[in-house]
Amino acid sequence: MQRIIPWQLQFGSARIPFTILIVGVVLAALSLSSCGSSGTGTIPPGPVLTGTTQVTLLLSSTANSQVSQFNLGFSGFTLTSQSGKVVTLFSTNQNAEFIHLNSNAETLLTATVPQDIYTAATATVGPTNFTCSALTPTGGLDVSTYAYGATPANQVVVNVPAPITITGAAMGLSLNLQVSQSVSFPAQCFTDGISPYSITPTFSLSPVIFSTDPTKVVKENGLEGKVSAVSAANNSFGLTLADGQTLMIGTSDLTSYQGINNFAGLTPGTILNMDAVVQLDGSLLATRIEVNDTDPANLSVASGPLLQTNSTIPLVVDFATQHQGYLTDSKQASIPEYYNYGSATFQVSAHYTNLPNLPFPASFTAATMFPGQNVYVTTHATSVPGGPNYLSAAGVTLLPQTINGLIAEVASDGAFTLYSVTLAPYDLIPQLSVQAGQTTALTNPNTAVVYVDSNTQMLSSKPLAPGSVMRFTGLLFNDGGTARMDCGKINDGVPQ
Repeated sequence: MQRIIPWQLQFGSARIPFTILIVGVVLAALSLSSCGSSGTGTIPPGPVLTGTTQVTLLLSSTANSQVSQFNLGFSGFTLTSQSGKVVTLFSTNQNAEFIHLNSNAETLLTATVPQDIYTAATATVGPTNFTCSALTPTGGLDVSTYAYGATPANQVVVNVPAPITITGAAMGLSLNLQVSQSVSFPAQCFTDGISPYSITPTFSLSPVIFSTDPTKVVKENGLEGKVSAVSAANNSFGLTLADGQTLMIGTSDLTSYQGINNFAGLTPGTILNMDAVVQLDGSLLATRIEVNDTDPANLSVASGPLLQTNSTIPLVVDFATQHQGYLTDSKQASIPEYYNYGSATFQVSAHYTNLPNLPFPASFTAATMFPGQNVYVTTHATSVPGGPNYLSAAGVTLLPQTINGLIAEVASDGAFTLYSVTLAPYDLIPQLSVQAGQTTALTNPNTAVVYVDSNTQMLSSKPLAPGSVMRFTGLLFNDGGTARMDCGKINDGVPQ
């Protein structure tokens, strides 16, 4: 085990009469005969498990905001059937970052799996690391990474809560990383060189049935990647994600485009942000494609939470949970990145269409941004200069994010239900709001007001009531000092 610090600013019996016994036996026989002849009361046969199924492995995570990044290097994954047969889904190296998958899903790969009932699974994990951001007792910003060069097999757990039946032509498996159970670290995640830490990747594996029902369809939102190939013949394209996997994406007449007019605007090298739905056969169909910078020359992108703003110069620090493009390819990208936004264009991702209906102005500008917001920054810089010269940001786009919080109050405003959500003290928003040298953007950074309407996906199993902890996913705005979220999805929360 080793600790890596790439940058620092600071998980009683009775006798039965013989004659009655004889009658009982006869009645039982007649009953069985009747059932057999009519079919009533028979146990329905289970699925016929022969052949193979195309299984899509979907990655996801359940997390609060204590960890800003969690990287895993898989080297294999197997399923074990109820009869003890072991099936390998993959045995090649696969990389994955899980914090951007909190309350979300992303295809890793598709494998051909023999139809059977599987009761156990094993993941082989190599290098792992997690990063957390916090303020030190003196008020400085500390970004610390804790790492394993290799993860011991006995520290990797894949829970299968119920037997999984692999059947049909295609289906999915959700591999969900339980982040809070997977790491332990110093209380404030400070890098003191003494406090112990551990990485114990803990997953939950469950089946996913693909559907065309809008209420049950599997969505993959916020996919970020670079176009690797384009097929005009069937309006599809290859997309290489920041973690390295390449997915084939189809489009249709219902695909919406932002930044480009249509499919013809996609060319190899285009870096984009998109949403997709999983089709019945496991393939992906784009519902939204957003190109925030159409100039591919030396283009680099980074997405993640804002860590700092500056009140005297146009400078922001972005954590860069994911990054891709020129600086990444030339091995110059770092975590975090410093950007001068003096000439940048500020905009809001077009992920949600109900922004005009919100009872508050949903705007994102240099004057309203605040630490903790999730942003997507683009630059065309060919090198990373040192301060006071910083990377020049071409664009800063507000992206959806997930907050984990306790519902304190419930109210309504027109078509919207409002939830006043109390954030944990370790959440980046309240933590980073008190940094020196920046304009105080939020009046009460410990609270966010979440706006829910008929467009919001309700995926929680618990009631949305005061005292419940939930994860809310949406766009987070600053409305005159109050953090307000246009919510697109609600999941069960993680204990604070």
